[in-house]
Amino acid sequence: MDFEKKLNRLEEIVQKMEKGELALDESLQLFEEGVKLSRDCHSQLTKAEAQVKKLVGFDNEGKAITENFKSED
Repeated sequence: MDFEKKLNRLEEIVQKMEKGELALDESLQLFEEGVKLSRDCHSQLTKAEAQVKKLVGFDNEGKAITENFKSED
């Protein structure tokens, strides 16, 4: 499942749980699925962040000069 589908499913789970109309067993099952999806999405975002490069300029031959993106946290 790709990132967007995981995120959409996570949003569905949150909406269902917020209604408060689910049986306990179903709530626990959805909670577990939501935790797994959340971890998967976080992992994918971490990997994507590691691949992001920041363009800092061009060399004399016109090739891009990049450096690793560092979050401002």
